[in-house]
Amino acid sequence: MIGLSAHPDSTLLERVLAQLRLGPRSPSTLCHQVLGLMGAPPAICDRVAIALLAADPRVRQQADGWWALVPEAQGSPLLDDCAFAVVDVETTGVRAGAGDRITEIAVAVVHGERREIIFESLVNPERPIPRAICAITNITNDMVRDAPRFSDLAERLLAALAGRVFVAHNARFDWNFVSAELRRSRDLALDGSRFCTVRLARRLVKGVRSCGLDNLCRFFGFVNGARHRAGGDALVTAELLCRLLALAREEGARTLQDLTVIETRRSHPGRRRRRRAMPTEPRADSCPEELM
Repeated sequence: MIGLSAHPDSTLLERVLAQLRLGPRSPSTLCHQVLGLMGAPPAICDRVAIALLAADPRVRQQADGWWALVPEAQGSPLLDDCAFAVVDVETTGVRAGAGDRITEIAVAVVHGERREIIFESLVNPERPIPRAICAITNITNDMVRDAPRFSDLAERLLAALAGRVFVAHNARFDWNFVSAELRRSRDLALDGSRFCTVRLARRLVKGVRSCGLDNLCRFFGFVNGARHRAGGDALVTAELLCRLLALAREEGARTLQDLTVIETRRSHPGRRRRRRAMPTEPRADSCPEELM
C-alpha cells in the first residue's frame, strides 16, 4: 500500500509491517517502539526480530542488520505519479499520548504542479490551551470554543488524506497527533507511507546549518505569512517538499522507494543529537529527529 488509509488496530506482525512500510527499521527500533520491549538489549532485539520476521517472504534483513520490506511488498510508484498530503497541526502541547490535543489542522496537496490547501479547520481540543502555547500560535481559547471537535471533522480529514502520501515537517509529531485523535474518535489507526521534510532536508540540502522550518524558508526565499498556524505552515512545507523532490531527482530518485532510501540514510554516522520538541518562537532552530 502506498497512499494513506486507516484501519482497526490488528496483530503484532501487521504493526511491524506497518512500520516497515515507512522504511527500514533496526531490530532495536522494532522491539522498543512497536513491540513494547523497552530496554531490551540489542542481542535480544535481534533474536526477536528474526523469530518474528525471518520466515515472512515480504521482509528481508539488510546487510547492516536493519529490516525492510522487499520491493514487491513495498511497491515503488514513480514520484510523478504520487499525490502527497502535507499536514500541519497546532496543539495544546507536545504529548499526543498524554492528553494534549489538536487545536488546528490543515492539509495541503502536492501532485505535479498542484499545491493548494484542501482541508483547514480550527479544532475544539476539549481542554484549555496553555497561555504559553497561545502566545506562540495566536490561537486562543475563545477562538476554539465554538470550533468543531475532532470527531466532527474526522471523516473530512480522512477523505483529504486517503490515497496520498503523508508528509510533514517533523512528521512523527503530526502523525502521532492525528493518529491519537483518530484512535480516540473513530478507533482507527493511520497507516501508509510517511515522509519528513526535516529528515529529507538534512540529507539533501547543502550549505544550511539548521533544518528548522524558519531557516529553510530563509534559505530558499519562501514567505510564510502565517507562521505557527496550520494553513500557513502546511502550504510553505508543501513548497519545501517540491524543492526537496527536485533535489532528490537530481540525485537520481525516480520512485517513492528511492525517496525512502534517501530519507533513511545516515547523515552523521555514529552521532546522535538530542533536542527538545517544544514549540518555539520563529527562529532558525532544527526539529528533533528522534521525534519523527
